[in-house]
Order: sequence, then structure tokens, then C-alpha cells
Amino acid sequence: MSRTIVIDPVTRLEGHGKITLQLDEAGIVQDATFHVTQLRGFEKFCEGRPFYEMPNITARICGICPVSHLIASSKACDAILAVQIPPVAANLRRILNLAQLIQSHALSFFYLSSPDLLLGMDANPEERSILHIAQSHPQIGADGVALRQFGQRIIELLAGKRIHPGWTVPGGVNEPLSEEKRDQILALIRPAIAAILRTLLWFKDAIQKFSAEIEVFANFPTLFMGLIDDRGLAEYYDGHLRVIDSEGNIIAGELEPARYQEIIGEAVEPYSYMKFPYYKPLGYPRGTYRVGPLARLNLAGRCDTPLADQEWRELRELSPRPLLSSFYYHYARLIEMLHAAEKIESLLADRGILDKHVRATASVNNLEGVGIAEAPRGTLIHHYKVDENGLITWANLIIATGHNNAAMNRGILQTARHYVQGDDVKEGMLNRVEAVVRTFDPCLSCSTHALGRMPLIVELRAANGSLLREVRRG
Repeated sequence: MSRTIVIDPVTRLEGHGKITLQLDEAGIVQDATFHVTQLRGFEKFCEGRPFYEMPNITARICGICPVSHLIASSKACDAILAVQIPPVAANLRRILNLAQLIQSHALSFFYLSSPDLLLGMDANPEERSILHIAQSHPQIGADGVALRQFGQRIIELLAGKRIHPGWTVPGGVNEPLSEEKRDQILALIRPAIAAILRTLLWFKDAIQKFSAEIEVFANFPTLFMGLIDDRGLAEYYDGHLRVIDSEGNIIAGELEPARYQEIIGEAVEPYSYMKFPYYKPLGYPRGTYRVGPLARLNLAGRCDTPLADQEWRELRELSPRPLLSSFYYHYARLIEMLHAAEKIESLLADRGILDKHVRATASVNNLEGVGIAEAPRGTLIHHYKVDENGLITWANLIIATGHNNAAMNRGILQTARHYVQGDDVKEGMLNRVEAVVRTFDPCLSCSTHALGRMPLIVELRAANGSLLREVRRG
């Protein structure tokens, strides 16, 4: 008989989700779906709010990456004001965004995925945690904790607090950087770089043990999308959108972010509250693309800092074409952490970073604004429309995790078909199905913005557990 395997919840993720595997009579996986079971609804309840409140409101979408929403939302509000923010404000935002990238990548790599990488995919599930990593691999565990603290400390020094800071505002930032705080940040950078380099050295050796997983962890042709600067190099705060195919050909390049709707469509499936964005010219689902660390390093000409460029070259030597296996997201995260630390140091070395003019002021000059930045997980889009009084009439958010949704679902199916077979389903098999999701580092709290209808079952049970009534929808 055919049967269904449900992984609920998917562990070591940010947010709540489950995976359903459908097996046929022979025990072969025929279908797999990734259900995101929350609905946030920020687009609707922001309507009627003054636009200048949007950075602080939308930052509450997530406690892990509020800075990413602050940045993208503030940029959308800049467009509504039709102002060019002071150069120092743009650079301070850049530093904040890079610090967010470091702390989030550290959380993903060390806390959520390193137990699989260090202890093995088949290890006892009770031992697959950062606590056991600290015991079994104390240097790596200590580096992971220190790197997350490094990113959070920079956010705190710049913005006043680590979670939900209100420092980034329409027109710039609230206050300038002091010389004392600049020096405090600079003193933290070299130890952080040393920790990243130690981790890269270990990971490049350890990756050889995972050749089987590399082959089936979302390893298939897709498009890749991300921001690049005017030189075609990796960019996280500003720049142009670029889309490449699986051969590395640029199929959409140097597109102004405000024109994102020309290339991005949004589909909805009944089993998830996460949208399924796709590349419009190819349609859905053929237009599946990926964003995030691997996508950014696949499509950029290189990074623009010495140590990160060297690591980027080693990564690209693995294949003459873009790397397709999502297992390499882990590798790309480490390189991006190195790039971010070097870039922060470079930005702080400029005397102009202490300039006191950090905000431009204006009233509503445009009735529409788009803000795009690279969040840790990929391209983040905030798009607002306002009335003449600056009140939000419409909002659309395309979250980084959402861009990867179609690829994640396809990756789950690929991995499940390879590992989950027959009647003897072992925990390590199912952990690999979860692990392919973890390569994308999805932030499910951020990404639940679809308005489709999910199948819903409501059960009313007595105190003894017996079923009194059941209501089904969908």
C-alpha cells in the first residue's frame, strides 16, 4: 500500500514548517512538499499606517534578521521621499547590513548545520546541537559563538540594541558614528577574520566527506539572481539585479531594482503560506531561480576584498560553470562572512565614516517606492504605495526565503527519492531531507506572506483524547 511520511516539525530551522513525503506501493517517493504553516500578513495590516513607520513595523517580521527589513524598508521610504541620502548614511547602513549578514550566517552554519557536518548526518539526534559541538569540537564551537556575538555587537554599537533597533530611518540613520564606537568595532575585526579563516580551513577539508550529499542536495539547473555593483562584483546594499542561467550566461543584467516586477512573478500553492516567486519570461515553475550566498557568488565577477577574493577563486575552481548543488551554500556563507568582515574594516577606515550629516529630510514626493537589499538569505524586496498624506495604501514583500521556495521543494523531492526507500526508513534518511532545507537557511517567520488557502484540519478532543468532532477545509 502507498503511505505518507510526515516530518513535523522540520528541526533546526528559523520558524515552523513540515515536510510530507508520498511513497508508492514499492516504497519509492513519488512526491514531496514543504509546508510553511504560519501566516504573518504584514502587507495587509500595514495599510493605513504612515510610511515612515514602515521600517520599525516590518522589522518585527523577524527577530533573527530585523536589520534586513530595516534596510530594505528604509530604502523604499527613501524612494517615496525622492531623496539621495548622505553618503555616510549609506555606508553606515552598509556596515549594519554586513554585520547582520555575519551574525545570521554564523547562526546558520555553526548552530543549525554544523552538527550534521561535524557529527554526521546519521548521528544521534539528541547530540546534533551546538552544545555537543562545544564539547566535541571546542574550538569550532567557540568560534561559532564568537562570530555571532561579533555581528550582534556591531549592530548594538551602531544602532543601540541588537534586536529591532530603530536607527535606520527614511532619509538615512538616526545618529552618526562616534570615534569611540568606531574604534571598538575595529578592535573586534581581526579576531573575527581569524576565526572565519580557521573554519574555512576545516570545512574545505571536511567537505570531501559529503560527496554523496553534494550530488543530491538540490543539485539541478536553475537560474540565480542577486545584486551586483557597477563593476559586476558582489554587492549587498545597493546596485543592480542580475539573473544568470545554470551555464553562467547573463539572461537579465543591470536591471534597476524598481523594475523588479518586469522579471519576477509570484505564484501561490494551496499547501503553503509561502509564495513561489519565479522568473516571468520562463513562467512557473520553469522559471525557478535561487538567491542567497551561493547565488551571489555564482553570478558576481568576484568579491572585492583580498582574502575573500582568494576564497572565491578556490570555490569557483570546483566547476567552470555555476555551482548547482545547494550543499555549497555552506561554503558560500563562510566566504561571505569573510568578505563582510573585510568590507566593514575598509568602510570604517574612511575618515568620512564619522561625518555628522547622516539624514536627509523631505516630505512625500513619490506615491510609490521600492527598496531592495541583499539579506543573508538572498534578495529582499519591499514595495510600498502611499496616498498624498503618506499613508500606506498597498504593500508587497518578497522575502529572500520565498525566492528559494520552488527550489527547496524540488530539492526535498530529489533528496528524498535518493535516501528514503522501502519500509526500513531510518532517522538519518529523514535528517538528510531536513538537511537539504537547512542548506538554504530558510527564515520561515519572514517568508509567510501568501494569501492562498491551505488545507486545514481542526480537531476537537475530549480530556481523554477521544475525537469528538473534526472540521476539514481544502
